[in-house]
Amino acid sequence: MTTLTGTGKLVRLILRRDRLLMLWIPILSVIPLSYVASLNEIYPTAAGRQQYADASAGNAGFVALYGRPYGSSLGELVAWRSGFIPVMVGLISLLAVIRHTRTEEEAGRRELLGSTVVGRHAGLAAALTTTFGANVVLALLMGLALIGQGLPAAGSFALGAECAAAGWVFAAVGGLTAQLTDGAGSARGIAVGTLGAAYVLRIAGDLSGSGDGVLSWVSPIAWVVRIHAYGGDHWWLLSLAACLTAVLGMVAVALSARRDVGAGLLPARLGPATAAPGLRTPLALAWRLHRNLLAGWVAGFTVLGVVLGGLAKNIGDLARDNVMQDILARMGGTGALIDAYLASMMSLLGLIAAAYAIQATLRLRSEESALRAEPLLAASVGRLRWAGSHITFSVLGPAAALTAAGLAAGLAHGLNTGDVGRDLPRVLAGAIVQLPAVWVLAAIAIALSGLLPRLVPAAWGALAVCLLLGLVGAAMRLSQGLMDVSPFTHIPKAPAAAVSAAPLVWLVVIAVAIATAGLAALRRRDIPVI
Repeated sequence: MTTLTGTGKLVRLILRRDRLLMLWIPILSVIPLSYVASLNEIYPTAAGRQQYADASAGNAGFVALYGRPYGSSLGELVAWRSGFIPVMVGLISLLAVIRHTRTEEEAGRRELLGSTVVGRHAGLAAALTTTFGANVVLALLMGLALIGQGLPAAGSFALGAECAAAGWVFAAVGGLTAQLTDGAGSARGIAVGTLGAAYVLRIAGDLSGSGDGVLSWVSPIAWVVRIHAYGGDHWWLLSLAACLTAVLGMVAVALSARRDVGAGLLPARLGPATAAPGLRTPLALAWRLHRNLLAGWVAGFTVLGVVLGGLAKNIGDLARDNVMQDILARMGGTGALIDAYLASMMSLLGLIAAAYAIQATLRLRSEESALRAEPLLAASVGRLRWAGSHITFSVLGPAAALTAAGLAAGLAHGLNTGDVGRDLPRVLAGAIVQLPAVWVLAAIAIALSGLLPRLVPAAWGALAVCLLLGLVGAAMRLSQGLMDVSPFTHIPKAPAAAVSAAPLVWLVVIAVAIATAGLAALRRRDIPVI
């Protein structure tokens, strides 16, 4: 038996388990199509597109989000607007690899499979092979979709390859970090931190003049963006990503051979043998489990709020011939240009906060599947009390994060305009009104945990649908009935529009009803369900 024996069977097992999660491939592949539609409609002439590219190149916010524009043709602008997709692909890829390596070990399934005819490195090889293949499929679908819109084939497949290359690199990063720690959470933290550092380096390189400095060649995110689809198609940059992927993969294999199954190379930090008095209640234990994650999200939202609020005053520079005003108004509502920008950014923060709400809610399922919930429930702790301790963070955690972002954005914008007393409450309200929609998605995760515990990853699918409708729904002229599927469609576009209480109340009622159904099922079903 070789170290790779059983890899093919594990690949089939992963494909079967992730058949619903694979929906991220078609979802991401159609996002650039919305850019084709909107750019064709709003900038039908070459002169208009050139004006848009020139204005965007001088705006730090757009450069930070998408990179520096390198041309003004339709294809070049579509590729530039797609500059954040490689980051999303990299995040999904590293999470997928960790899910099928370190998470499997933490749950004890790797050891069970390893007792059969399965090689030592088969699990890692299967996770990487599946993720690499998913990225190739994404590249092909994206290329074919863009060709269908009349764009050149070479540039279309170059844009797809750009996204796939980012996925390959960070899939290998996920495979490497899975060898370092004995917990999936720590492995994800290291891998996501690496992705964040690469993105920050890309931003720093693009903002430091021409974007061709040293920092631009340190980050793999910068490498793939500089393929310049439709504007030169620098295919040779894929070799850099391929070489880095190969090196990281070989290091991951070498580290895997040096450790015991279930253990990590980094020493585990052991806690005290006796629990502190403050851990006597389920809520106190939940606080211990959630506090680091919550602190990280609140800190990240604060930074985002400062950046987005600080850029609001400069958005007016893009409103040449009132063209960009139409774009931002469609994204975030009606009203003044800056208010529309702030409304769109608060909607985006609401979607991000929903990711935290789902993550916090799914801690219920992870505690159950890891067999840590059963000892608690065997004592005097009831099921609803245990579940409520975690749901508290899925409800109040997003509120804390959005409040921090709203305060930071409002303060930064108010300092720029010189009217903090007026702008801070308006921006804060725009952030806070996102909460009912966030709670609906958290309630869906609660319902799945109670009714269909094996399908709890589908909660991420609900978020993906909301994200897709929010990003491309208007540009692709989807019907209002389909747009209304997303709870975020019903949120008032503050501060660009007046806040109406009725839709917020209805969303809260819907969230409570869905969560109640999930908790009722959780109270009756078997625990654990593996």
